[in-house]
Amino acid sequence: MQTSKARPDGDGPPAADPPAATGRQWARADATRQALLTAAQQVFADRGYAGAGIAEIVERSGISVGSLYHHYGGKAGLYVALWEELTAEQEDRAAQAVAAARRDGETDPITLFIAGARAYLRVCWERREAARLFHGGEGPAGSSLMRRSRAQRWIAQNTKLLRGASDPAAPGGSSADPAAPASRAEQVLSLVLTTVIGEAGREIATAETETDAAEIIEEVCRILIRLAR
Repeated sequence: MQTSKARPDGDGPPAADPPAATGRQWARADATRQALLTAAQQVFADRGYAGAGIAEIVERSGISVGSLYHHYGGKAGLYVALWEELTAEQEDRAAQAVAAARRDGETDPITLFIAGARAYLRVCWERREAARLFHGGEGPAGSSLMRRSRAQRWIAQNTKLLRGASDPAAPGGSSADPAAPASRAEQVLSLVLTTVIGEAGREIATAETETDAAEIIEEVCRILIRLAR
């Protein structure tokens, strides 16, 4: 939002900050937030959430404690921001992979699901330092509910993607009415497959090498295909 400045001659409406000045302000704010998140991730990794202290996060970031509270409200806000940043990237990459497969003409629900799962799992390796923070279940009050709500949303999205994939007699792998409620079998299938992906992400994030992570991803995808068929 632009701020207004009084004109020196007193005539006319106040002059707005030039766009360049506003852009610099946003850039500084973004740099401040990123420095705080980077430092918080390091401290959480070293100390665990409970053992992490605001003072150490501030020291490592080089940002004032006032700025930390202004942007994130405290340690819990930093944890939630890191979690939201990671999950948003995982979901975005998965959605992009599914969309790309559809643009290439793919219509099989299982193949689309695997494309999204593979992209999600790759982020677990690429962002492994952040992913490791959330596998132990430690976090601020309410974080378990936050993760559970996200898992339920993810399962619902996967259920929609997989609708009809279990009916081999259906042309194109789907005969279900998209508007009809998912059957119990479809819901359970989505729950099982989504749980497998989540647990696999934990193993991938702790893999020793990129080769190990890639091997786990491909084996998980083979297992998902067998379960889904």
